[in-house]
Amino acid sequence: MSLVAAPVLESENLILRGPIASDAEPVIAFLMDRPRSDGFGGSDTRSDAWRWFTVNLGHWLLRGYGYFTIELKDSGLPAGLCGIWNPEGWPEPEIGWVTFAGFEGRSIAYEAALRVRRYAYDDLGLTTLTSNIVPGNTRSAKLAERLGARYERTYTNVAMGEDDLFRHPGPDEVLG
Repeated sequence: MSLVAAPVLESENLILRGPIASDAEPVIAFLMDRPRSDGFGGSDTRSDAWRWFTVNLGHWLLRGYGYFTIELKDSGLPAGLCGIWNPEGWPEPEIGWVTFAGFEGRSIAYEAALRVRRYAYDDLGLTTLTSNIVPGNTRSAKLAERLGARYERTYTNVAMGEDDLFRHPGPDEVLG
């Protein structure tokens, strides 16, 4: 059972659902893998990574949205995170994504981001979304561009330092 009141979203190969208690371990493992997680807010300690997991729960409670766990339909394995993030100090709602070790290169983040973006526009009524990407994270920048997002500007993110802001196409452009 989800720890928050999150909808369950489906795409061809994925189930996107709210976090459950057993998701803490793969999220903590990801966050403590600094080379993989630095652009997402990596953690040096297990307790800091656990706090990020609980911050996501609080974000769901306060904003009504947050990061979904990406679950593979064929195996039920958690493969990453994707959702809408907009904590205090963020410039505006952001669609973000990560895949856990061993799940890269399978278009999981792309498929999840498309579904989450549709949810943001159809169900949440958002009219704009960004993706905030640490300069040099070429894989995420290429994925943002594959999603139709375009580089808009570089800004100072209150939590991450310098970030490149990519603007996604609006609902009229992606929903037709």
